[in-house]
Amino acid sequence: MTLHFINAQLIDPEAGTVTRGTLRVEDGKIAAVMDDTAPIPGDAQVVDCRGKYLAPGIVDLGVKVCEPGERHKESFRSAGLAAAAGGVTTMVTRPDTDPTIDSPEVLEFVTRRANEAAPVNVVPMAALTKGREGREMTEIGFLMDAGAVGFTDCDRVVTDTKVFSRALTYARSIGALVIAHPQEPILSKGAAVTSGKFASLRGLPAVSPMAERMGLDRDIALIEMTGARYHADQITTARALPALERAKKNGLDITAGVGIHHLTLNALDVADYRTFFKLKPPLRDEEDRIAVVEAVASGLIDIICSMHTPQDEESKRLPFEEAASGAVALETLLPAALRLVHSEMIDIATLWRALSFNPAKRLGLPGGRMSVGAPADLVLFDDGAPFVMDREVLRSKSRNTPFDGMRMQGKVLETYVSGTCIYKAS
Repeated sequence: MTLHFINAQLIDPEAGTVTRGTLRVEDGKIAAVMDDTAPIPGDAQVVDCRGKYLAPGIVDLGVKVCEPGERHKESFRSAGLAAAAGGVTTMVTRPDTDPTIDSPEVLEFVTRRANEAAPVNVVPMAALTKGREGREMTEIGFLMDAGAVGFTDCDRVVTDTKVFSRALTYARSIGALVIAHPQEPILSKGAAVTSGKFASLRGLPAVSPMAERMGLDRDIALIEMTGARYHADQITTARALPALERAKKNGLDITAGVGIHHLTLNALDVADYRTFFKLKPPLRDEEDRIAVVEAVASGLIDIICSMHTPQDEESKRLPFEEAASGAVALETLLPAALRLVHSEMIDIATLWRALSFNPAKRLGLPGGRMSVGAPADLVLFDDGAPFVMDREVLRSKSRNTPFDGMRMQGKVLETYVSGTCIYKAS
């Protein structure tokens, strides 16, 4: 089947352009990018975009799907439906499940289950150390052969530097990507918020922003020693940015990401102990938020992700210090990210580079591009459509979103995977 998307504002994140035109899709791939005057064959199926944005689907690096072990929080089916409604066409899933995805057998089970249940592409990451315990590295080579695109212990920092350096050295020898959580683990242990006057007034255990800088400094030293491919999952403080910039200028193979909540919320949003705003790392001061947004705009921070972390009501309806960390964001990623465009802090092509092209490029995936031969994983959206977020309508099983009740702009109209429509707004 041939599809023609006409009257579209085409976002090309690789070129950094937005142009009016027509996109032709054949056999699940982009066949041509044309202007609006190009003739359309009579047998083609036409999608009139009516001047709305058409872009490569979002490649979301760091989604937690709670299979196996905790399907009551999130399944591949529910996460896939949420992703489709949010314009996410590829979920890159985390291994912090129960049991941990640390063997080829578990990875193969997860991959098979994902392919059966999810309407979007699912590519898995695997644990860097067995059980994410930081004592013994996993069989990285076998896990790569089984389909793992990256290796991470998620929010558990490998404290044994010798174990971490050996894992980095081995990963370097086979070209594997290591994804780490930059944080000094002793300083940050038990912390619920970022240190400062607000944390003191609330009487909550806090961590200094320097803990992130210290963790990143250690990791950079080990990357310099081993030459490994490295990605920092979340850089959320201004203090960490100079170290990241120096590492890049020195030619190290390092990239960095940030979760959408740290780009759009700050420490004061915790307000009266609202646990849906409890994240890891904790929300930062407004000065840090602005610095990190500017780093995304300049390209210093490469990737924006949802850091989708489902938690059930029982684990969130607790005193702030005891509540579980994390928030769902597959469906809110796009409208939240568009806040940065509406506030003129970043342009939409640069935003899409961080949401789609950069994560696909870093992981060696074919998506994230608006070029001939690329898979027709696409999202059509209206950047100005207003709505009030109601967590009860979210497709995720868990609905722990900090955006509940907020006014937002930006709605997904249609989502396509390999040229097949998997979501259409009602």
